[in-house]
Amino acid sequence: QVQLVESGGGLVQPGGSLRLSCAASGTIFSIKAMGWYRQAPGKQRELVAAITSGGSTDYVDSVKGRFTISRDNAKNTLYLQMNSLKPEDTAVYYCNADAPPTGYWGQGTQVTVSS
Repeated sequence: QVQLVESGGGLVQPGGSLRLSCAASGTIFSIKAMGWYRQAPGKQRELVAAITSGGSTDYVDSVKGRFTISRDNAKNTLYLQMNSLKPEDTAVYYCNADAPPTGYWGQGTQVTVSS
């Protein structure tokens, strides 16, 4: 069965960096886009960054200039490079693939930004 597995989360000090990875264990067909979502305690899940099948990217305003989404098609892996991290970036980060029939989600990886 196809699975998405996130990794790379952890505890980091403000101003630090983390690189999240999302590995697909099988082939997901007809992907329109992939993205990273995050959900902080007591808050709605939000789309942080997305990359389309054509390679264009988009980011929520709060992370522009700090986060970079990318993918390695040969490795079936999606990445989120997070720099200049702030406490408000603390959340569980989820990988998502927009693909039939209902999309795919990873299990999430915790990112905590604290001194």
